[in-house]
Amino acid sequence: MTAEPFDAVDVIRAKRDGGRVPEDALRWMVDAYTRGYVADAQMAAFAMAVLLNGMERDEIRVLTEAMIASGERMSFAALGKPTADKHSTGGVGDKITLPLAPLVATFGVAVPQLSGRGLGHTGGTLDKLESIPGWRAALSNDELMAQLSDVGAVVCAAGTGLAPADKRLYALRDVTGTVEAIPLIASSIMSKKIAEGTDALVLDVKFGSGAFMKDIDRARELAETMVALGADSGVRTTALLTDMTTPLGLAVGNANEVRESVEVLAGGGPSDVVELTVALAREMLALAGRPDVDVAAALADGRAMDTWRRMIRAQDGDPDAPLPMPRETHTLTADRAGVVTRLDAFGVGVAAWRLGAGRARAEDPVVHAAGIDLHVKPGDVVTAGQAVLTLSADDPARFARALESLDGAWEIGDTAPERAGIVRERISA
Repeated sequence: MTAEPFDAVDVIRAKRDGGRVPEDALRWMVDAYTRGYVADAQMAAFAMAVLLNGMERDEIRVLTEAMIASGERMSFAALGKPTADKHSTGGVGDKITLPLAPLVATFGVAVPQLSGRGLGHTGGTLDKLESIPGWRAALSNDELMAQLSDVGAVVCAAGTGLAPADKRLYALRDVTGTVEAIPLIASSIMSKKIAEGTDALVLDVKFGSGAFMKDIDRARELAETMVALGADSGVRTTALLTDMTTPLGLAVGNANEVRESVEVLAGGGPSDVVELTVALAREMLALAGRPDVDVAAALADGRAMDTWRRMIRAQDGDPDAPLPMPRETHTLTADRAGVVTRLDAFGVGVAAWRLGAGRARAEDPVVHAAGIDLHVKPGDVVTAGQAVLTLSADDPARFARALESLDGAWEIGDTAPERAGIVRERISA
């Protein structure tokens, strides 16, 4: 048996003591963990040391490159057209990928959107699309390339070959209290996106109660770290910091978010969903060399809808089929007249999860018809008895716990809150 060139304990001690891990040792650590030589307990200790002491920019770059090197690397060079992707750090009611991918593809930029499933109070893009009868998330690489060439947009599950080291480390972080370490978050996200092979990447980094990052300063640090990783890897990358204090749009769930996305593609839909979709599309198109196109017009005149329908059909979905409807609903009403001053994204997200729209474990199924429809947003005037939220579920026994999550999650006052745009900052290299 060949002797290993480094010792995991030495790597752990270096980071524990606030030092810099040598490049070769860090690359070895990731490779040895992927091979099973470095134990979970050792990598957990290293992850905790990173959480407590951070990493320098070069260290994060090396960590990311090592995770990319643990698996395959895709290339879209054969398409003969630019590619652009988007990643969101997750939120409540965040269905932006659904209208965004076909909208960008309408302008001749291929969108290889490798997406995931929801966990906890944040929804997953694949869960939403699986509300559509027949639609399938799993595509082979050949199917992926063919659809990008023909339709221009794909939303599908990421293959197991991309950054397998990240899959192991992500699961470990989840059970060791090290999820919040910014170097580990950034390298986790960017290793998969860089390995995917896209030319350009736009990051939607959310902050607020319904987001992973609760305050804007932490979100900015994460965004800057990821943009730097993109630049270091030759991927044109920008980030938008967006507000997730209030749910995005008026639908939180799966099937109801698909309906809302179709409304946006038809030229309507909630203003905040349209605002963010257009902002992200402009970023993606500018990075892909299409800075002067009229994005909003492609929503208004039906071009993006045509691409959506082709995209859904290409993955065996029926864009005209009825979406699942809930068996039971429960409506909450305003107890007084006034102005909605607050509608907490986290409370709404947890309630939708408890209704069956999300999952507690990766293997849990979701109820596609479950969720919450919002009838008002902060700043809206209401009368006593007016509908505020409608909860949907297949099992009425789920309403009680969902209502617990909504206790104190919304308020009605006398003065409208200040309105601020959903996009707060733009970060580039």
